[in-house]
Amino acid sequence: MSSDSAEVVVVGGGVMGVSTAFHLAEAGVRDVVLVERDELGSGSTSKAAGGVRAQFSDEVNVRLGARSLEAFARFGERPGQEIDLHRSGYLFLLSNAADVASFERNVVLQNGLGVPSRMLEVAEAKALSPLISTEGLLAAAYSPDDGHCTPESVVLGYATAARRLGVSVRTRTEVVDIRSDGDGISAVVTNRGVIRTSAVVCAAGAWSRRIGEMVGVDLPVTPLRRQIVCTEPIPDLAPVVPFTIDFASSFYFHREGRGLLMGMSDPAQEPGFHLGRSDAWLPRLAEAIGVRAPALLDVGIATGWAGLYEVTPDHNALIGEAPGRFLYATGFSGHGFLQGPAVGEVVRDLYLGRPPVVDVSTLDANRFASNAHRPELNTV
Repeated sequence: MSSDSAEVVVVGGGVMGVSTAFHLAEAGVRDVVLVERDELGSGSTSKAAGGVRAQFSDEVNVRLGARSLEAFARFGERPGQEIDLHRSGYLFLLSNAADVASFERNVVLQNGLGVPSRMLEVAEAKALSPLISTEGLLAAAYSPDDGHCTPESVVLGYATAARRLGVSVRTRTEVVDIRSDGDGISAVVTNRGVIRTSAVVCAAGAWSRRIGEMVGVDLPVTPLRRQIVCTEPIPDLAPVVPFTIDFASSFYFHREGRGLLMGMSDPAQEPGFHLGRSDAWLPRLAEAIGVRAPALLDVGIATGWAGLYEVTPDHNALIGEAPGRFLYATGFSGHGFLQGPAVGEVVRDLYLGRPPVVDVSTLDANRFASNAHRPELNTV
């Protein structure tokens, strides 16, 4: 086995890993090595719906989402990549009185943090997203700053800039062990050699629990399959379609080319590394479409794919540092891609030992041992 060294090894080549590597190198950290077991973005990132938003119920997520939205808006200049950002807004459709009350509280929180979200009457929601049926709806929540972009382009932009700044990006390189000595981490063992290092960042997404176990850190991340389909071209489709979510069912859609991208959660989905597509969820999807956007039942499906959510017990991320210079950013439970830019900055700051741009102390993995769960209610 070959052996070399690094100041820090980043494990995982999705948006979290490449963002972290870029921000570390940009801040002057030398000898950053990023290892990815497959190809860059090949895990959850490339399977994401691409939504970007700051409409959350937890202040930390609002701050991370809003800061990331600013970064996505400037992505063409820094790090320098076209990501096809559409600021078409996020529209949450609400048919339950308790959800309306919850979103009203969320909007107050979001507005206080500078997010221009607002509650809408049902007729306003219909005007923004004409494909919907308003039957049973009570209200909606909307922010014009939200939208969607292309995950693969975000990964490419960060990775290209990171390489330009001196980061060594190694694909097809799987971590098989992390060695420690009395002072902490001493090396990362991969299938392609040993990298001597004293610091590791775990950004391995749904595969993070195994990486944590190598250093005795419990990262309670469970893989859960989520699936997406894209429709055939839809005649007379509006040029702007907000990212529309029927909150009660989790059914969502947004414009993708000349058609729509659609998805929803499947309560019958068993946890685990189920990476292949399955048609078992399609009847539930059709039922939700029939309730909220019945005209779409006549539209053909062109393609689809499956990906993994990295779910924690409270649907909130794990971000922090364990003794021995083991840092982690994982468990984003479906909202990781959209927080990638800000989380990369946060991990950079934690590594450098300075106060992070967003206080993420409540997202430390130890919160579960002390029963300090911090649930994010606005999940999709």
